Amino acid sequence: MVKKLLHTRYRVTDLEKTITFYRDVLGLEEVRRSESGRGSKLVFFKAPGSDELIEICKYDASGPVQVGPDLTHLAFEVEDISAFAQHSAALGYPLSDGPHRSSNGSVIAFIDAPEGYEIELIQPAAS
Repeated sequence: MVKKLLHTRYRVTDLEKTITFYRDVLGLEEVRRSESGRGSKLVFFKAPGSDELIEICKYDASGPVQVGPDLTHLAFEVEDISAFAQHSAALGYPLSDGPHRSSNGSVIAFIDAPEGYEIELIQPAAS
């Protein structure tokens, strides 16, 4: 029986560009780096306030990375979408969609990470 989610993996071609994005644009903490027995280069990140990790994997032997539209995304809570949008745009990553207000009052936007992975940003509704 499953107990809890430990991590999710995204395979990439440009490891250093992706590391820079997750660290500098999203503000995630790099937890560790390692190399698997088969030669995958692995970098793990953690968001503040979360236990689950994001594993970024570079393994060229698997062939090219092909991310289709609307295939998958990660969702992160942000305090202020406008401030985040200014920060990310200044680093070369403008919002790709939104912001939009949802029916529950939260504000949602998206940004494209390197390799084409989509990141959802959610600013909770004001209480």
